[in-house]
Amino acid sequence: MKKSLLLLSILAAISVVAAEAPGAQAAFGSSGESVVVPDSFAFTGEAGSELPILQGEKFQFQTEVSRLMNIVINSLYKTPEIFLRELISNGSDALDKIRFQSLTDPAALESNPSLNVTIAVHKEQRTITITDSGIGMTKEDLQKNLGTIAKSGTSEFLETMSGDKADMDLIGKFGVGFYSVFLVADKVRVRSKNNNDDQYVWESTAVNDFTIAKDPAGNTLGRGTQIVIHLKEDQDQYLNDSHLQELVTKYSEFINFPIYIRRTKTKTVESKPVETSKDTSKDDEDDEAVVEEAKDEDVKKSTPVTVTYEEDDLMNTNKPIWIRDPKTVSETEYDEFYRVLTREPDAKSMAYSHFKAEGDVDFKAIMYIPSKVPKDLFQRADSVQHNVKLYVKRVFITDGSSEFLPRWLSFLRVVIDAEDAPLNVSRETVQSSKSIKSIAKHLVKKMFDLLKSLSQDEEKYADFIKEFGTSLKLGALEDKSNVKKISRLLRYHSSDSDKYTSLEAYVSRMKKGQKDIFYFTGSNVDEIKQSPFVESLLARGYEVLYMDDPVDEIVLSHLNNFEGKSFQNVAKSDLKLGDEDEVQTEKELETKFLPLLDWMHATLLNEVEKVRVSNRLTTSPAALVATDFGWTANMERLMEGQAKQNKDPMHQFIKNQKKIFEINPGHPLILGLLERASRDPKGFEEDKHFQEMTKVLYDITLVRSGYTLKDGVKAFATRVENMLRVNLDVDPTAEAIYEAPQAELRDQEEIEAEIEKREDILEADEPVPGMMSAEELNKMLKEYTDSTNPSKAGPDGANVDEIVAQVEKELDSEEADQTKETVHDEL
Repeated sequence: MKKSLLLLSILAAISVVAAEAPGAQAAFGSSGESVVVPDSFAFTGEAGSELPILQGEKFQFQTEVSRLMNIVINSLYKTPEIFLRELISNGSDALDKIRFQSLTDPAALESNPSLNVTIAVHKEQRTITITDSGIGMTKEDLQKNLGTIAKSGTSEFLETMSGDKADMDLIGKFGVGFYSVFLVADKVRVRSKNNNDDQYVWESTAVNDFTIAKDPAGNTLGRGTQIVIHLKEDQDQYLNDSHLQELVTKYSEFINFPIYIRRTKTKTVESKPVETSKDTSKDDEDDEAVVEEAKDEDVKKSTPVTVTYEEDDLMNTNKPIWIRDPKTVSETEYDEFYRVLTREPDAKSMAYSHFKAEGDVDFKAIMYIPSKVPKDLFQRADSVQHNVKLYVKRVFITDGSSEFLPRWLSFLRVVIDAEDAPLNVSRETVQSSKSIKSIAKHLVKKMFDLLKSLSQDEEKYADFIKEFGTSLKLGALEDKSNVKKISRLLRYHSSDSDKYTSLEAYVSRMKKGQKDIFYFTGSNVDEIKQSPFVESLLARGYEVLYMDDPVDEIVLSHLNNFEGKSFQNVAKSDLKLGDEDEVQTEKELETKFLPLLDWMHATLLNEVEKVRVSNRLTTSPAALVATDFGWTANMERLMEGQAKQNKDPMHQFIKNQKKIFEINPGHPLILGLLERASRDPKGFEEDKHFQEMTKVLYDITLVRSGYTLKDGVKAFATRVENMLRVNLDVDPTAEAIYEAPQAELRDQEEIEAEIEKREDILEADEPVPGMMSAEELNKMLKEYTDSTNPSKAGPDGANVDEIVAQVEKELDSEEADQTKETVHDEL
């Protein structure tokens, strides 16, 4: 027999015929259907009873296999549940082989026409039986496949695994799937029937040897392999049908062949009716009496009977649509598969991409964009993601790798099936970093293609931006290699349209002489529209991008420019509008308003860096502008939200940087202040009212510019009140007139009544004589709980029944009936 055939039951990554081959898809039924299984395939006899001692020929494991099993059991696999995946995968390989053989030899299937895997649990015997109707093994196959590993450098591999350092070049070259059964079993019996030999039994306890004998039960399988697993004492969870179903669904739901779990069920049926009639007289002489009794109708009686029967429930009803040609898959199938992928019956996707990639690793994949952002998307950004599921030949390998997608794309849901992925020996992780990078590169490329296609539909893409726009912006910060592609996918609100606009579209609409992309950041669009910073720009016809995401300002400062156009925050000091006579106009205004600028700067000397005439205001009297390297109001709020940064000296230094106070040269209030300052340019210190008005204007401007009041609300309210007093000619030092009635002390009679009432309450809280206090009861219950013997309690080891009897004896008064019942229930 060929070496590839001998390795059937042990190599985890054996080649499987492509799913598109004729007949590759076995006939699947619906979940829970009753399946007729041949008697030879039934789990009867030894499979469901205590295994007798096998009498046969004993063989010693090769030394390397014995050592390998020790590594498998103790070190190799992360979780024992992997054994089920490995055995089902081996069974699937065996089924593929016999199906492949039947293409040239139709008689190969005559011994057992069914092609499936069936799992049965026998709780009383604590065994799990896994049966496949695959190609089966001869006696020689059992000895070689399950007793040795084909010569392929195994000794060197074992030396590598056992040493202090692992040679990673060897990882991925060996399959040890069968031996994973000893993670949960202390004894394994394998029956196998190949068309070219009799049925034989292999048995081992994974110690030093194994036994092979001709099956005394004869050919019960017809063809195939049956593995009876005797579970270890601490592995009872695998005797639970629902747990096995969960594992099959997790690891093997897309296997080509049907996988059944055999369940024992009961139902009540009506027994066959029994006809009875009243006795007739044997006295032939009394003919009349006989006739009379013969007229009575027969009485039919039936008794309900409970019938126990076995039924096979189909586990893998879902189809691996990713292996099909995308042209043959309907929209409905993609939607249904997404619900299977997410395990959410109402889940919907926004868009998807079904593709095949070729390169260092060939694979097929389906990528979905959810319709809604996951609630914990950013909370779990630093934890392991489970959004990418890796399969190899439709066998689930892992969803715990964070290397297939960059963190900012963690909202995607992806299925990958890599036929030749370089796995480590336990098949739980992809070993080659080069292969992972190749897969990740393909996924990111397809994601950009998918978003580019989605952006053609403005309405759908607007929904995407609402849900995942922040993820794109994080990508612009994290993914340097793709930052230009990401910048073209960004969308923002704009003063030019109620719809989202791209940076590319903004640049196409820029005005003559405009060199910068103007934007402003705030809490929401309505707040931004009312900001004094955008007034002049909008009045002149310039377009401003409205950015209401907290991360926007950081992203644009990181991008720096788009297609050579710099980003200009209109709340920063260096705002150039491109007007031809701008410089000359500014100089003239600075000269005209010099007295007012000097007065204001002297008043706000400790608050602002300087006061200047503004070119960005139209209707607001003033604005507070951040320096080019200072924090805007939006950035200040964002940084204040970082609690850990509040004590950072650099944080405090930047926060306390002075701003620039800009005034509107065309506002009536500013012109009125200018007139007042121009009357006596040297009289600043004498005009206290002017100083108060300037401070009030500064406070108002702070709020309108988005900053918080530096001196608090109380100081601001006091300044406004003082201005009102001056305007109403009210004495600034006058205080409010009020007379508050004083609260009276309690008299002695009221005090004594309160004391008496308190004593009544305390007396009512006193425990009834003979009743256990709450403290005593809790102590007794704790002693019982801490007792090492469940039937004993207390330091003296008293029996619980004795404690209950003692307590009940103490609670024999009628007044304590209710308390007695409560204590009894507690015990």
